[in-house]
Amino acid sequence: MRPERFLIVTADDFGLHEAVNEAVELASRVGTLCTASLMMGAAATEDAVRRARELPGLRVGLHLVLTDGSPVLPPEQISSLVDVHGRFRSRLFTDAARYFLSPRARRQLEAEIRSQFKAFAATGLPLDHVNAHKHFHIHPTVLTLMLRVGREFGLQAVRLPYEPAALLSERTRTTLVDALGAWGIKPWLQLMKRRLQRAGVLCNDQLLGIHHSGAMNETTLLESLQRLPVGVTEIYLHPATQSGASIAQSMSGYRHTDELAALRSPRIRAALAQMRATCGGYGDLVRLRSQRYAA
Repeated sequence: MRPERFLIVTADDFGLHEAVNEAVELASRVGTLCTASLMMGAAATEDAVRRARELPGLRVGLHLVLTDGSPVLPPEQISSLVDVHGRFRSRLFTDAARYFLSPRARRQLEAEIRSQFKAFAATGLPLDHVNAHKHFHIHPTVLTLMLRVGREFGLQAVRLPYEPAALLSERTRTTLVDALGAWGIKPWLQLMKRRLQRAGVLCNDQLLGIHHSGAMNETTLLESLQRLPVGVTEIYLHPATQSGASIAQSMSGYRHTDELAALRSPRIRAALAQMRATCGGYGDLVRLRSQRYAA
């Protein structure tokens, strides 16, 4: 039987930098971090895999990188996806249109997604979940390819990037609702959830950390825990032992060390201990679902 409240605390960008990997290890060892999402083409991926193998309590998933990062395939094989430096472009809406309109881009996108799944499988780590950098799997084409390729590699759980406005402060709530309305994201999230359900792929009910991405300090994380709703909630962070542009140019405003401090905070550990919630990874939920069906 699934618990009333199930909490998944995740670190994204595992493998991006050794300072990120070190933070993941530190937070996992104190017991606050349940999972990490691993980038396969990043500079410190090898170091991340080595650490993950030494952390039996850490569940690891695949963090598909299709924007603002490095591919696994050689750039000449995916020329429609990368810039002159061989990196994925960071123009989400332009890329989204290209994937809709260009069969060539879609073929290359599928090849890159398959290569990232293969690279993860080669680590020997159990696949806990899959999500995408910048939540790019909201894009229907990316989600289609993720599910199609993922079936070959045992995909069972995907992050749903839905952050309910009701779980945020009044000031934040208004800002977020305006932003979501402007970009029309809500219908895509509803479509995404229906597609995951039809595919038999498990997902969370809500996600916390989108609005405060890069700024999940102790106060914000504590407030999130106090607001924890019924259902499966994922809280994601970007901890590291260094902050900002030293991790990545696109993260110049991120306060990575504050997020690590929050994960190591005695107040947070005490709050987790007192909560009426089960903590774990998506794989734990998959096992609970299997046990329920078996019963």
